[in-house]
Amino acid sequence: MSRMITYAEALNEALREEMRRDENVIVFGEDVAVIGGAYRVTKGLLEEFGSRRVLDTPISEAAIVGMAVGAALIGLRPVAEIMYLDFLTLGMDQLVTHAAKARFMSGGQVKLPLVVRTQYSLGRVHASQHSQFLAPWFLNVPGLKVVLPSTPYDAKGLLKSSIRDDDPVLFIESGVLYSTKGQVPADEYLVPLGRADVKKTGDDVTIVAVSRTVIEALKAAEKLMEEGINAEVIDPRTINPMDWDTILNSVRKTNRLVVVDDGHKTGSISAEIAAKVVEEAFDSLEGPIIRVNSPDIPVPSSQPLEKTFMVSAEKIVEAVLKII
Repeated sequence: MSRMITYAEALNEALREEMRRDENVIVFGEDVAVIGGAYRVTKGLLEEFGSRRVLDTPISEAAIVGMAVGAALIGLRPVAEIMYLDFLTLGMDQLVTHAAKARFMSGGQVKLPLVVRTQYSLGRVHASQHSQFLAPWFLNVPGLKVVLPSTPYDAKGLLKSSIRDDDPVLFIESGVLYSTKGQVPADEYLVPLGRADVKKTGDDVTIVAVSRTVIEALKAAEKLMEEGINAEVIDPRTINPMDWDTILNSVRKTNRLVVVDDGHKTGSISAEIAAKVVEEAFDSLEGPIIRVNSPDIPVPSSQPLEKTFMVSAEKIVEAVLKII
């Protein structure tokens, strides 16, 4: 049986179920306990699990991620929340230099089962310093898994899998998706890391989209159907590890590729996907790969400008029509 619940509620269920299953799972971050999180994802956890397992922290991202590293090293499974993805820059040393390297530098003797949850607020008019999509940075960090769910179903299943994983996981949510609803099973389930999902099948063009842009890609696919174009929409769900087989097999079927993400175009996730397809499936392409990204400028502060800045279904449709 499944129910319609929001993305935020699905994340809350995942945390609650994993904390009930394993007493070593702890949750901490700014405002996650008493008020239940800035976005209410941790609502009710303090009341059920108590202050030893659900903790409010000082306003220090370096301390939050550092505490997660230490907790994981002594056998706990911490889930640390960073309120905005932008603020993770203050915890980069702990996450990138230490957490991501521990297993490698110990010759596999050390496990580091930690999850850093965070969100990017593009689309909520939070201006340049609270809206950055920094996910592409972490493609360059071996040892760190990076997860970007686009639906309530994926959010719950991927978070549960991330908590059970023995390696550090950066779990990036989209703030504009918290209120979106979707079907989520009432029974327990997991979504494995490293496995893409074909959100819509098609034969004419492959659209690979990430996080919030998956929703825009699906809207674009509906509009393209009116033009007689049947697009296949793929959501990688995790960018490290990336499910290359699903992407490459789709391109070999459709012979055309549009790649979409909220990052700036230079050095984006879409750039990495395009490069891989050129290396592995160039002979299958019947036209250029088109990337749809945010422009290489800071996120504007005004709502009309932010809307113009952002990836949209209309921009995706325009890209597809260039190659068909």
